[in-house]
Amino acid sequence: MEVLDLARWQFGITTVYHFFFVPLTIGLSVLVAGMQTAWWRTGDERWLRLTKFFGKLFLINFAMGIATGIVQEFQFGMNWSDYSRFVGDIFGAPLAIEGLLAFFLESTFLGLWIFGWDRLKPGLHLACLWIAALGTVLSAYFILAANSFMQNPVGYTFNAEKNRAELTDFGAVMTNKVLLATFPHQIVGCFMVAGAFVAGVALWQMMRHPDRDASTFQPAFRLGAVVLLVAGLGTMITGDFQGKVMTEVQPMKMAAAEGLYDDAAPAPFSLLTVGTLDGSEEVFKLEIPKLLSFLGTGTFDGEVRGIDSLQAEYEQKYGPGDYAPNVPVTYWTFRAMITAGGLAMLAGAAMLWSTRGGRTPSSRWMLRAAIVLPLLPMAANSFGWIFTEMGRQPWVVFGLMPTASGVSPSTSVAEVATSLAAFTALYGVLAVIEVRLLLRYIGKGLPELDPPRDRDDIDAPLAFAY
Repeated sequence: MEVLDLARWQFGITTVYHFFFVPLTIGLSVLVAGMQTAWWRTGDERWLRLTKFFGKLFLINFAMGIATGIVQEFQFGMNWSDYSRFVGDIFGAPLAIEGLLAFFLESTFLGLWIFGWDRLKPGLHLACLWIAALGTVLSAYFILAANSFMQNPVGYTFNAEKNRAELTDFGAVMTNKVLLATFPHQIVGCFMVAGAFVAGVALWQMMRHPDRDASTFQPAFRLGAVVLLVAGLGTMITGDFQGKVMTEVQPMKMAAAEGLYDDAAPAPFSLLTVGTLDGSEEVFKLEIPKLLSFLGTGTFDGEVRGIDSLQAEYEQKYGPGDYAPNVPVTYWTFRAMITAGGLAMLAGAAMLWSTRGGRTPSSRWMLRAAIVLPLLPMAANSFGWIFTEMGRQPWVVFGLMPTASGVSPSTSVAEVATSLAAFTALYGVLAVIEVRLLLRYIGKGLPELDPPRDRDDIDAPLAFAY
């Protein structure tokens, strides 16, 4: 394998792994804040115990997300130095703001929340968690602003002498049409992950300990299931808007998502296609007429460009080369994203129905579904990002810089292979730690409430405990 292939594999593995933690962190921060708000307003101790229970799971996931995210910074310097030079002037501003503002809010106020249970007034303590949750959302916005430039470059000029893009309009970067479409879609996707996690864990606890914990976990389960369903509807609405923006700025990605080689008006959407390994010829297809035209253009008779005509256009514009992404990968990850998200919504609706009227389900399949449920929206998020990044190929910055041009020129195959093996092994260890910690604290169940301490006791040591 060449350096380019290994560098792409390394970036893909570490980025997808890191992204397992991101949506759960964002969504769970808000849900835990909502639970604490319910306790603060009602005084119901069930919500306090739920806050501390899910708060500890949130902190475990937050810490693991930070540990895995640090690797992303190293990768830009190790394997993608030419890319870093090319976009550094653009990426510098949003990523600096993300670190100085958003992550500052997350880390500072989350620390106050962790150690301030008996030291801050309840309202102020609650505000700390809401500010930390706001920081996670802002962090996502600034990072997505950088990624959206890769999908649709705006607000820059190209300096041919230095061979780099230079920022000219920060406002254009922060209001990129791809960003405005991607951000709400990603946030509601985060709430799907968090809602499914809360619902799955709560239902598992209810079924394993029906006499001890069912009454306390019941409201948490219903909260998670409702959030999952509402957020699922949100992903459908925002995904429709995002598809139209994608068709406008990256028509090749939409054509590859459908495996559409010829221009079509109207264009059908295939539910299932069986064809050759390269995706160029179909053997069998099950499709819905005109649906792709609506997804891409907003009308059932709109034209959707095909791969062949776009390839010819890009060759004239950018020169000789293959400008189509890996069609089987884009085709199937797009459908895997939709399928996993849809199954999560169906499972959530079935579980919500089974617990109506305060019932506690007892069937074995429901217990298994509670274990699988949190994984479905997480898989949908991951498949969505694989589709987004693979569908942009062969560009690392669409229309400006091919992926092959972004690799560090001095990096060898041995160096990338060594770091790839090291990161993969490290992430394997971190995966074991993450799962064991989550299972350990989930297995412990609801925490017992300690009697409140005097907030004026300034000599009491700080401790990471509730």
